[in-house]
Amino acid sequence: MKYILMHRELPVAVLDINPNNASINHVDEVLVADHLPINVKRDKFHISQDLDKWFSGRAIPASRSGFRQALEDLAIQRGIDLSPGKLLMECYGLSLSDQYWVSPADAPLDWAKINFYDNPFSEDVGNFLFGQIVERGMLNLTSPCNTSDGWLKKKWKIIDGQRVLVKSGSGLPQQEPFNEVVATAICRRLQIPHVTYKLLWENGKPYSVCPNMTTDRQDLVSAYAIYSSGKKPNHLSAFDYFIGRCEQLGIPGSRRAISQMLALDFLICNQDRHFGNFGAIRDAVTLDWQNMAPIYDSGTSMWQDQYATQIHARADVAAKPFRNTHRQQIELVARNLDWLDFSALQGLQEEVYAIYAQAHFGEPDRAVILSRAVAARCDYLQTLTHELTPPMVSVNDICARATARATEVNAAHNENIRSAPEQVPQHE
Repeated sequence: MKYILMHRELPVAVLDINPNNASINHVDEVLVADHLPINVKRDKFHISQDLDKWFSGRAIPASRSGFRQALEDLAIQRGIDLSPGKLLMECYGLSLSDQYWVSPADAPLDWAKINFYDNPFSEDVGNFLFGQIVERGMLNLTSPCNTSDGWLKKKWKIIDGQRVLVKSGSGLPQQEPFNEVVATAICRRLQIPHVTYKLLWENGKPYSVCPNMTTDRQDLVSAYAIYSSGKKPNHLSAFDYFIGRCEQLGIPGSRRAISQMLALDFLICNQDRHFGNFGAIRDAVTLDWQNMAPIYDSGTSMWQDQYATQIHARADVAAKPFRNTHRQQIELVARNLDWLDFSALQGLQEEVYAIYAQAHFGEPDRAVILSRAVAARCDYLQTLTHELTPPMVSVNDICARATARATEVNAAHNENIRSAPEQVPQHE
C-alpha cells in the first residue's frame, strides 16, 4: 500500500508499506532528500533498507516489560490480533518526540488535525500496557504510546492540558521513578539542562511523570542517529568521533552538554546511558540544530538492581556509551568540568534521603544507604577532578612568577658583585 512519508506538512518520500506489520517494501520516490531522517543513506541501494530499519524502530520494542502479555490478553479478551508494527500503523507513525509520520497516498490526512501535540488522543493503549482493563467496546488505538521506546512500562497522558509521560519501575523495589527525581534534583543544583521528573502514585504504586520535551516544531534526534549519520574512522574513539560529528552538523554546545551528562551519570552510577536515550533537538521546518537535548531517562541507576548491603559508593561501576566504566568516562571530560560547582551539592544528601524515604523498598536502611552513597559519589568526583586536572596557571601568575624570578636573579648578581674581592690595579 502506498504511503507518503511526511515531516509535519511536508511530503518527503513515497513509500510502499505493508500496513499489517509496518515493513517498508520499497521507496518509490524521494521528494525532499534533506528532510529524510539524518542516518538514512540516500543512495538507491540502501535507502529502502535504512528507512525500514528507522521506521520499525519507532514501534514499541517487543522487550517492553509486560508488552507480550498485554497483546495476548487483548487477543483473548477482544479477539484483536496486534503486533508492534500494526500498532505503529494505527497511529500513522505519529509521535510526541518528532514530526515524522506516514499518510495514505490515496486518502491524504491533515497533520494539523491528527498530530498528538494539538489534538486529543486515546489512553486505551497506555492503560492496557499497564495491565488495566479497558471497557468493552471502547478501545481506541490512536495513541502516541504506540511509538514509545524503552523496556519499562510507560504511557502518555494529558494532565491539565499538558502531554506527560508516565513511567513505572521494575522489580520489588520499584526504584527507577525515585532515581529520576534524584537526577532532577542534582541537575537543578548544578544548572544542567534537564527534563523535570516528579513522583506520581496510582493504586499505591510509584511512577515518574515528566512533561514532553519537544514542541510541535521540534525533532528529538537520538545520539544513535547522529552517530550513524556518518562513518567513524578507525583512528578515532567513539567519544571523539561523536563530538566531532556533532560539531560537523552544527549542534551547539555539544562538548559541554556531554561533560554534564557524564558527570551526572557518574554521580548516580547510571548503568544504561546508551545512544538511544540522549540526543539533540532540531527545528523540523528549517532543519537548524537548536541544542543538545536536556537530560532525560536516568532511572536505571543508583544500584537499583542490588541489595543495599552490596552498595559500595566509591567502587568503579559499568558505564555507557563511550567507555566501560564511569571513571574512564570522566577521564574523557576531565578538562571540561569548569562548570561544575561542588558547593551547589551541599545538603544534597538530606534532599536525596527525603526522596527515597517515600519509597517502600522492603529494606529498612535502603534510603539512608542510597543518600549516603550519593554524597560519597560527590566527594569521589571532586577528588577525581583534582587528580585528573592539572592546576590552571593564568597569564598574570606566569608574569608574576617571571618578575619574581628576575628579581631573585638580579639580587643574586648584585650580591656577587658586592662580595667579590677588590681588584688592585697593577702599575708598571
